[in-house]
Amino acid sequence: DGPFIYTGFKPSWIMIKRTSSSGEWFILDRGRNPTNTGTKEYLDADTTDAGGSLDGGAIDWLSNGFKLRQESGYGANYSGVDTYYMAFAEHPFVGDGTNPVTAR
Repeated sequence: DGPFIYTGFKPSWIMIKRTSSSGEWFILDRGRNPTNTGTKEYLDADTTDAGGSLDGGAIDWLSNGFKLRQESGYGANYSGVDTYYMAFAEHPFVGDGTNPVTAR
């Protein structure tokens, strides 16, 4: 079980990169992975490979961010290794007269 990452919005897709020498760029999106259970399909952004799958759910999509579900030492949850992410909102505009984004 990993950390909760607060973004302030419901992510539509997330790119994650760890800073270790073997760090890969994983892209996870809600179109390919609409639920919080089961194997997550990802795209490789830094290789010519199409991608693959992460067991154990990998992440939970939340209304205000995401939670890494992999145990320490896997995917984006390495102890002592800096990890960067970029997230884009499912509904990016919330303003006067509109409701905030809610979870499913």
